Amino acid sequence: MTTPQRCSVIVPTYNRITLLRHTLDSFIRQDLSADDFEVIVCDDGSNDGTEALVAGYHDRLRIRYFFQEDEGFRVAQARNLGLRAARAPVSVFVDSGVVLGSGALAAHCAAHESTAGPAAVIGYVRGFADDIRAAADRIDPADPDGTIERLSRDDTLPDVREWYYHRYGERLWELAAPWLVFWTCNVSVNTAQARAVGMFDEAYRSWGGEDVDLAYRLHRGGARFLLSRDAVAVHCPHPKEDTRSAKANHHYFAAKYDTPITRLRPDHDIFLIEQEIRDRGLPSCTEYLARLTSTGTR
Repeated sequence: MTTPQRCSVIVPTYNRITLLRHTLDSFIRQDLSADDFEVIVCDDGSNDGTEALVAGYHDRLRIRYFFQEDEGFRVAQARNLGLRAARAPVSVFVDSGVVLGSGALAAHCAAHESTAGPAAVIGYVRGFADDIRAAADRIDPADPDGTIERLSRDDTLPDVREWYYHRYGERLWELAAPWLVFWTCNVSVNTAQARAVGMFDEAYRSWGGEDVDLAYRLHRGGARFLLSRDAVAVHCPHPKEDTRSAKANHHYFAAKYDTPITRLRPDHDIFLIEQEIRDRGLPSCTEYLARLTSTGTR
């Protein structure tokens, strides 16, 4: 009899075989029993031997592989492949090139299992850096726990959202827009809720914003946003995606939802929007839309 899993780990990838290997190796080292989770690799059209790499982990992980043809950047659709296939009540999203600390999956599961109702859990990610070479000297993908311990001790390469957490606090469920810092390099969701709110918007066909879009709908749907510092990972240094498309995606997001808060996204620093909401006394999106409905405006 197959043991039910506590979480499904969904990893989108595209021609990143070396980075993906680091990520998959970190799953083998998890404190969580291999019988308690499954891994779903969602390939956005790789031609670098990714399928063969994944096949080599069948003896160590409960792992499945899904492929879609290369028709351009379709990471939202790739993640939806995994979300539809997920068998566990919790879906953890991890990018290829992110290596999890050994306690990360257990921490994600514990956060969901101790929360009444659906949760959206943001893991902690060290290693984001503009200077890739300098970061590489500090990060050992083969030893994520040792790397995390060393970076923590030296207080180097913290999560870039640390400033946000320090300014607004870590009780994310009390914030007006915690969805702004929900980045799918290391997060988890209630699988059923993510499906119910429509999953990832596949209209996003370039880098940036599809994760925040889903998080916004999870928030509107009542998810409790949590920060889990125990669900810690390291971001392996690699060349960045072309981020110039993000601006257009932010405008798409703002127009799609069209509330005073979502309209702030294109032209404001993501870390300062929470303060802007407070300074201007903006209503929550739910309150704003309820007012429109009551006045017959929408």
